[in-house]
Amino acid sequence: MSDDVTPIRQQYLEIKRQYPNAILFFRLGDFYETFDQDAETTSRELDLVLTSRPVARGVRVPMAGIPHHAAENYLARLIEKGFHVAICEQVGEQPIKGLFPREVVRVVTPGTLIEPGLLKGDQNNYLAGVTVVENRAGVAYVDITTGEFSATELQSEDILSAVRAELIRLGAVEILVPEGVDLNNGLSGHLTRWPAWRFEPARCQEAILNHFQVGALDGFGMRGMNMAVRSAGAILQYVQETQPGALKLLAGLSTYSLSEFMVLDAATRRNLELTETLRDGQVEGSLLSVLDHTATPMGKRLIRQWVSKPLLDLETIRGRQEAVGHLVEQGMLRAELRAGLRPLADLERLVNRVISLHAGPRDLTAMRDTLRSLPGLRGLFLQGSGPLEHIVARLHECGEQLALLEAAVADEPPATLANPGVIRSGYSTELDSIIEASRHAREWIANLEAVERERTGIKPLKVGYNKVFGYYIEISRGAADQAPSDYIRKQTLVNAERFITPEMKEYEALVLNAEDRIREIEGRLFRDLCGQIGGAGRLLLETARALAELDSLASLAETAALGRYVRPEVTADDMLDIRDGRHPVVERSLKGERFVPNDALFEPGEIVRVITGPNMSGKSTFLRQVALIALMAQMGSFVPAASARIGLVDRIFTRIGAQDEIHAGQSTFMVEMIETANILHHATGRSLLILDEIGRGTSTYDGVSIAWAVVEYIHNHPALRAHTLFATHYHELTQLSDLLPGVRNYNVAVSEADGKVVFLHKIVPGGADRSYGIHVAQLAGMPKPVVQRAGEIMRTLEQSSGKAVKINPEAAQQMALFPETNPMVEELKEIDPNSLSPIEALNKIYEWQKKYVSKG
Repeated sequence: MSDDVTPIRQQYLEIKRQYPNAILFFRLGDFYETFDQDAETTSRELDLVLTSRPVARGVRVPMAGIPHHAAENYLARLIEKGFHVAICEQVGEQPIKGLFPREVVRVVTPGTLIEPGLLKGDQNNYLAGVTVVENRAGVAYVDITTGEFSATELQSEDILSAVRAELIRLGAVEILVPEGVDLNNGLSGHLTRWPAWRFEPARCQEAILNHFQVGALDGFGMRGMNMAVRSAGAILQYVQETQPGALKLLAGLSTYSLSEFMVLDAATRRNLELTETLRDGQVEGSLLSVLDHTATPMGKRLIRQWVSKPLLDLETIRGRQEAVGHLVEQGMLRAELRAGLRPLADLERLVNRVISLHAGPRDLTAMRDTLRSLPGLRGLFLQGSGPLEHIVARLHECGEQLALLEAAVADEPPATLANPGVIRSGYSTELDSIIEASRHAREWIANLEAVERERTGIKPLKVGYNKVFGYYIEISRGAADQAPSDYIRKQTLVNAERFITPEMKEYEALVLNAEDRIREIEGRLFRDLCGQIGGAGRLLLETARALAELDSLASLAETAALGRYVRPEVTADDMLDIRDGRHPVVERSLKGERFVPNDALFEPGEIVRVITGPNMSGKSTFLRQVALIALMAQMGSFVPAASARIGLVDRIFTRIGAQDEIHAGQSTFMVEMIETANILHHATGRSLLILDEIGRGTSTYDGVSIAWAVVEYIHNHPALRAHTLFATHYHELTQLSDLLPGVRNYNVAVSEADGKVVFLHKIVPGGADRSYGIHVAQLAGMPKPVVQRAGEIMRTLEQSSGKAVKINPEAAQQMALFPETNPMVEELKEIDPNSLSPIEALNKIYEWQKKYVSKG
């Protein structure tokens, strides 16, 4: 480094060395400046002008600046792109040796955001930590905006797939992993690699014990959970380094087990479109969009969690069903509850902003307005809350906190503490006395212009203020020589002169000193107020979570009432009996059309249902609706059906559609086989399997063979034999019902009349005898010659009965319905239609069918 480098450059470089992997926002006056490589990155990613700054004699470095007041918008864009940003602020009121001290106050990463404008209100902002050793892993996650902190351990032969599935369920926005661990594809969260020593067991255990001020981990249920301890401890260290103020929000650490809820792999979540659609990744069109009628941000986050975590405990499922049923029956209570919830602010995140001292004055007014609503909400349940009683018991009125906010905070405070007027008159004697003392001086200055005009007789006289000179008297150039002798000239402008008076400066000092004093006292009172409110954090958070639960239950009840859903019976038996089931999303999307319901009744001993039928006939809709109804039932939701009895399902597996993974070097068929293998390895007798078109990604004979073998395996394997819906175009598979006692054939009913085919969308017993693929091509708008030619080729292939056949290329030019040499045409010429009776015509058709169609 050059000896003549500027002091501020020296300061910048020393701070940057501590944060080499983050973009450093270095505060200079009203701007955050970035330098060197950070400036080039910021300029490129945010489309900012790249300038330069001199840092030594003859030396300039790249620089890009962001206005302080607009930093949040730019910050959001950098975080969305996966960058980390270190915020470096001026600290202290006075410079030391001509230079303000500066330090990094926080490092902003995707998982440590706290700014309301950067957060999605309808979902949690999870930071996850992952540790993997051989076939075991620890996963911990935290949302520093709500205080949720939890950890678990996983064990699997394919441990990386299990970890990815859990991270996808959580929707983690940032994933902390040791250097060298590769979780790669399938994750939308930003991967942050951290030094492996940060994940060392002893270090992580010490971090947890120190943070919670305890002597052992037993109280958290983490005895022997070494992998979970490593992941949770790493998260605590990371939060300490990036967002230390948030640590006080983490008042507890819970453990959970995947055995508490239905584990859904990434393919199943994607195929069933639980929280986002396959086509565009939007919530609208997903199951969540149907079930979410919540009124509060807390409720929106919770119902998303419920959709992602179907329950496995019968008692918990039935308890949630009872609560939903109560709100379905009590329509007036439901309406009043939802109306009462609608105006509430995000109390859960507000509480955590208060505790971490990141709250502004208007956060407290939002909290006050919310607390004002609590007595009325609680009053809705005074006449007996039935199955909601345990939730209502956690809905505290928080009277002390409300009284404190009512007494302390002005009705309409400014947005920040930079402006006075935050604290209500009467709350602080000290503050009131200063405000009163300065009031006379303010009034004197306010009246000064009128008084001086009258005293001097100078009409073009006005009183103004700026930050450089303070208050002044301005007189136009033409009248300036009339200024009284006690006016002191302060500034000469082109068209005016500015003056001050000793008396004016005395009153100015009173006003300005009072403003500084008022801001100082209001800041102190505000921080003290946040401390008092934060002291009741547990009570307030419990209330916020009770509100979220009531909101989510009311949402499920509203969905049930609007959609005519019924309460399913979830049992410990191995059964699946859905009568007149409907697809919740497709049904809602139909405009003026009736959804055709279908039964899904597995008889005793029935294992695999082979479903044949053409594309566009409703097979895939039926498959998905059965899975969604089972999932909704175990959420505790009512379901779209006439009735439903569902034996507890431990997992739902789906293999639907062809999701190319070319970016991962995997073909469509390879992906299909990987997903199918995963299902066969992990499904149990209590799983529900949804398989659509297994084997279609390869040649017909290969595909039929694989599909046949898969059905046999599911049916015959003693540890499997799971309820399976198997949709296929391979009609050969219908023969399995003659060979395997647990296989049944079903098809989608089709009506043919006047040469037209109508799909009835009804699943009926038996196998389909035709695929109607050419009809679907016709519906899709395929050119007529292509459709006609396809029909000719299909008839030729059918007559060959699977033998090798040569297709005549010249036939493509022949558009006649029958070739001229067809013997059936010759027979037709000899028949008099008018003399044939109906029975003779029918016999003739049977004769032709036997003679020509079966002919090899």
